[in-house]
Amino acid sequence: MPDADADAADAADADAADAAEVERLLGRRPQGAFTVVVRHADGSPLVIRNAPLLDDGTPMPTRWWLVGEPERTAVSRLESVGGVDRAEADVDPTALAAAHAAYAAARDAALPAGHAGPRPSGGVGGTRQGVKCLHAHYAWFLAGGADPVGRWVADRLAGPGGDPGSVGA
Repeated sequence: MPDADADAADAADADAADAAEVERLLGRRPQGAFTVVVRHADGSPLVIRNAPLLDDGTPMPTRWWLVGEPERTAVSRLESVGGVDRAEADVDPTALAAAHAAYAAARDAALPAGHAGPRPSGGVGGTRQGVKCLHAHYAWFLAGGADPVGRWVADRLAGPGGDPGSVGA
């Protein structure tokens, strides 16, 4: 797993500067503990790793979350031109299923020992199969996950001028 040795960090809140910046980027206060795991060159948050449970005990299926700009907007544009359907059609379903299983295993391994309450379910972003959210796949890929959809997104964003319109290319 790309961050197996850092799972304990999710038990503590992010430092005040990271918490304030992530709140600004999201437009709301995060509802659970997180750690910034990928940063831009200037040090600003790009990807956060969420604890598997929110502060109130609600399961949090999205372990890695893309918060940085301009990446978040670029992925939204890619989704708006049919990126989810295209990624699902282009990516090998066996590789995608393996990615969902690995994501779920990494998230579930971070649950508190002896946790008996509700558990997060599904794989990337809570999806059991297929593709639901390019942001979640790309976030995990940037954090070091072996995610074929995240790789697909990275390739599209790096395409001619990083143009999300190149989804059909």
